[in-house]
Amino acid sequence: MHEQFKECIDECLACVIECNHCYDACLQEENVKMLQECIRLTRECADICAYAASAMSRASTFATEICKLCADICEACANECEKHSSHHEHCKKCAEVCRKCSEACRTMAS
Repeated sequence: MHEQFKECIDECLACVIECNHCYDACLQEENVKMLQECIRLTRECADICAYAASAMSRASTFATEICKLCADICEACANECEKHSSHHEHCKKCAEVCRKCSEACRTMAS
């Protein structure tokens, strides 16, 4: 079962790393208030991606539902990060990784 989830697990773990980087970088920006929703979503996205990877690695009976939720949160995070991607490279990169993770999770959930 683990091998079935391998690609999705890898995408989730990459998303954890990128969301955590974006979260930290946003907190260092001058206008943190403007990035408030981005900060909140990157934190939430990193958490659900870590949980989804963990659930898949242990072949949880809820992996499909968790992956669906993960895909939804990744998509929301990507949409928010894209709003800031012209000014912040870390948001641009985060949006790209979140989109890839969302796609992988949707494929896994279907």
